[in-house]
Amino acid sequence: MSLTPSLMIDLGSAAPDFKLPDVVSGKDLSLSDIKSPTATVVMFICNHCPYVKHVNNELVRLANAYIPKGVSFVGINSNDFAAYPDDSPDAMRKVAADLQYPFPYLVDESQQIAKAYDAVCTPDFFVYDKDLKLVYRGQLDDSRPSNQVPSDGKDIRAALDAIIAGQKPSPRQRPSIGCDIKWKK
Repeated sequence: MSLTPSLMIDLGSAAPDFKLPDVVSGKDLSLSDIKSPTATVVMFICNHCPYVKHVNNELVRLANAYIPKGVSFVGINSNDFAAYPDDSPDAMRKVAADLQYPFPYLVDESQQIAKAYDAVCTPDFFVYDKDLKLVYRGQLDDSRPSNQVPSDGKDIRAALDAIIAGQKPSPRQRPSIGCDIKWKK
């Protein structure tokens, strides 16, 4: 594991399109299938990373709290699952079922979507407005596996609350920190 911060790409960037298989439904889903007229949260996550495991329950609470408010969520796993079998589609399906993910969990086998988003770590979060323009990128909250801060999703919750209220999220945003995406050699 190599501790990696997110890149903090420019706010206002357009969400790259994608069409990827959802390990839960078995369907190929595109960004237009997932897009919300309120906000869309794109999360680069995986199964084996201790940083993702640490926040998984909060991801479920966050999605369950904001889906009824018109926000859509998607998890994307871009890790090389040949080298990291815990991140295979079968293992993803099991994790999604065990944790009762209320969002699609997509596999990015080619890793092209992670590259298009400039995602570099797990977890890496991107929040887009109704026009699919980036309004938040960075950490879920201040919690880490090594500190005693409980995961509450406060940073993304604040961004989503601002969007729902018709405001722009604060531009003061802190990078996410986690395991590096496991790129194919």
